Amino acid sequence: MYEVSSFRLYLLRAMYLLVVVGLGIVLWPDIIHHSKPWGLMGGTVICMLAAFSIMCALGLRYPLQMLPVLLWEIVWKTMWLGIVALPQWLSGHVDPAVQGQVFDCAFVVLVYIAVPWRYVWSHYVLKQGDRWTIGSSRAANAGPKSSMKPA
Repeated sequence: MYEVSSFRLYLLRAMYLLVVVGLGIVLWPDIIHHSKPWGLMGGTVICMLAAFSIMCALGLRYPLQMLPVLLWEIVWKTMWLGIVALPQWLSGHVDPAVQGQVFDCAFVVLVYIAVPWRYVWSHYVLKQGDRWTIGSSRAANAGPKSSMKPA
């Protein structure tokens, strides 16, 4: 298995901290002091971003265990840039709302840099997955059952 360097762990923690501080400044004051109800999509986005910031706060302590949170961030932002923004840019019709979102999503480059990709490869691609059967892992590893009963 690939061992993650201390430098890479600090880089991951810096990424988590950037998210926590950034969303803490931009998002949390609106959550704490909101005065009117949010619309469906606006409220959904705010709650998802708040949950993301809380999960990133856990990443400060457990940078590798919370890595799937950053991978989710990479996947959705990359998909949005490719599926929504790129076609508009190629057609020459990027509206101001999309422009702002492109700016926000472009920061995903920092996440790509922070992620220890060899660790991701060895733990999420090469490593054997969890079993799908019901039962204890001890029983599955014990071999054939004995006919003797404990006293």
